[in-house]
Amino acid sequence: MARYNVNFELSVEDMALIEDALLRAKNDYSKDLVKTASNDDAPIGEAASQDPARRIHDLLGRLHNQKVFYRPKRETYIGG
Repeated sequence: MARYNVNFELSVEDMALIEDALLRAKNDYSKDLVKTASNDDAPIGEAASQDPARRIHDLLGRLHNQKVFYRPKRETYIGG
């Protein structure tokens, strides 16, 4: 039986490309959802419950939470 590979070797550029592709796919799904909702009489909430855009949004959130952001150790951090 096949098993999943738990070790991935992706570069920062690979992750940026994946993130951009997911953002575009989410945008496309969201536009389709708005068009469908404006043409149908069904409430948007029912269509959104099974919406792939929601799953993509959650995946993008998990990717974001795995990022390590730079923060200087010796100097005072000034955000912005």
